[in-house]
Amino acid sequence: MGVILPTEPDHPLDRRQILGHALAGLTFLTAPPLIVAHPARASSPMSDVAKMLTHPIPSTGEAMPVIGVGTWQAFDIGDDPAEFEQRRQVLEILFQAGGRMIDSSPMYGRAEAVTGRLLTAMGARDKAFLATKVWTSGAAAGVAQMQASADKMQTNVIDLMQIHNLVDWRVQLKTLRAWKEKGTFRTIGITHYTVSAFDELMAIMRAEPIDFVQLPYSLAVRSAEAKLLPLALEKGIAVIPNRPFDGANMFARVKGRPLPDWAADIDAKSYATIFLKYLIGHPAITCVIPGTANPAHMRDNVAAGFGRLPDAAMRQRIAQWYDVL
Repeated sequence: MGVILPTEPDHPLDRRQILGHALAGLTFLTAPPLIVAHPARASSPMSDVAKMLTHPIPSTGEAMPVIGVGTWQAFDIGDDPAEFEQRRQVLEILFQAGGRMIDSSPMYGRAEAVTGRLLTAMGARDKAFLATKVWTSGAAAGVAQMQASADKMQTNVIDLMQIHNLVDWRVQLKTLRAWKEKGTFRTIGITHYTVSAFDELMAIMRAEPIDFVQLPYSLAVRSAEAKLLPLALEKGIAVIPNRPFDGANMFARVKGRPLPDWAADIDAKSYATIFLKYLIGHPAITCVIPGTANPAHMRDNVAAGFGRLPDAAMRQRIAQWYDVL
């Protein structure tokens, strides 16, 4: 069994100091459509709705919207209608903005089943790129768990199946390949949550034909930039950063601080947007999956998928700024 990780929780309220606390009361049902003017087209008519930026999945060429959502704890809920409705709004906001990836795992309690129920109730399976994981040892146990995940998510095809924390990866990868060949999985990958696993991740990336790697990457944890992200570019492997806010710890460092003046240069109106744009500005990053059950925070997250991204020089400036906070 893997180690249960600390959650990537909802953003604390101080992250919203720029947008204002009033946003917290908005819901998808009352909020206007998300319309973001491209900086070069500020005079565009309001009917010209911007689309979220996409990065290609290297192995398939499929355009992947750069912001998705993680379900750890946030979607591990019971049958309370209010809680169910709140998660529905989160997914509606994601889809409205053009996002697609929903990342889950059997490790995440009821999250897979809640995701499946939501997508069925919304009639939105075709809008989602469903990513989940296998997290067990033994071929038979892996088959049973992955079939259970498909049943819970109410789908015949899983867009991305990942080996969670590399648990029994050699055995599970054989099944992933076989099921990909028959179309049960569209893409396959590996994950881990610790920097100490990077050497093993890279060894697999060099030796095995995989489509995705998921790993810890944030402004606070940039170890992946040294070797792993360049290797992903070299091998044509899509990268999903997890814990992009370092478990919300990053917001404590900026609490009470006004946004830096240069935030406007990358169309960032909140710290969450700065943190996410830093990641998706790296050429190796395909999609970021910040977890939340809060619709207002989801709106803030998807905003990072619009407007200008930092180039290499700006990313260096952002990193230096963060390091001296």
